[in-house]
Formats: sequence, structure tokens, C-alpha cells
Amino acid sequence: MNTHHRPAQSRPAPRRSVLRPLAATTLALAALSLAPIALAGGGHGHDDGHDDGHDRGRARGCERQFEVAQRTDMESFRDYDEETFRAVHDERAVTVFGSGAVRYGVDAIMTALASHFANREAVWTWTEKYRVVDGCNAAYILYETVYEIPRIGFRQHALTGVTYSHDGHRWLAVADQGTPLP
Repeated sequence: MNTHHRPAQSRPAPRRSVLRPLAATTLALAALSLAPIALAGGGHGHDDGHDDGHDRGRARGCERQFEVAQRTDMESFRDYDEETFRAVHDERAVTVFGSGAVRYGVDAIMTALASHFANREAVWTWTEKYRVVDGCNAAYILYETVYEIPRIGFRQHALTGVTYSHDGHRWLAVADQGTPLP
């Protein structure tokens, strides 16, 4: 379990607080995408005359690529890198904030998060709790997250799930969902 954090810095006061309990709405999607693999035994232990070595090698490559993509997603938010954060999200992405607010499409998500990127004041930390990567198809990752604005005493602790889809070339976040924790 890796914990990532950004040291506190002196930053300008925010115009308003926007929370990003990152989040993924589609754990069910990830689970459903894995069901055929689980039921078929994951392609192991059968001889259908096909060379599964290439498929396994490609899946391992996608898992390594996913590691970079999810880290880029988290770190770009932490580091206020708006351009990179946008680039790792599918145009059709959805975010369900811990408040229940929903934003559909990357443009709406970026608008909702504009003050986070502009104010550069929040401290974003995360600890990975769980992940599933289905080859080069779909992936889901669950984090325990904290979003803080120390100057005003704001702190939100949440479980944040993010679902990714592979477009044939790279992983893109398609759904985020935050569930506030005490």
C-alpha cells in the first residue's frame, strides 16, 4: 500500500472550496467485465490450440501501463496539473462527488474542479486499498483519500473509486465516485 502526499505549502486563499473525492461509479462494470474470465478459468489450463503467451504478455504490458496511468491521475490532481489531469480522462467520464453532485463529461468535471487547480491550496493524499485490472479492457482501483485545506480547517476523508477503460492505446478514467468517511 503506497501513501502519497504533498507537503504543505503557503498558497493563496481559495475563492471557493471544491472537493474532489475522485471516485468511480462503476465497480459493478469492472466486476461484470471480469465475470467471463473468472467463469472460464481465466484462460488457463485448457488447450484450444491457441498461443496464450502473447495474450498474457500483452495483459502484463497493460497492467504496467495501468500503473503509470493511475499514478498520473492521482499525482496530476495533487500537483494541480490541469492539462495532464484532463488528458487521463475520457471525454465521456462521469464524476459523482461525495456530496452527491454529478458531473457528466470531462468539460463539466474540469469546470467543477476549476478552483482546485486555480487556488493550488488543497493537500491531496491517497492510499491504495484494492485494484482489479482485466488485461487491456477495464480496471478499477479503490483508494482511501484525504482532501484538506489546512488554512480553513477543512478535511474530507473518503473512499474513492476510479474505473478506467483501455482505448486500445492507453488507459483513461471513465468514472470516479467518492464516499465520505467519518
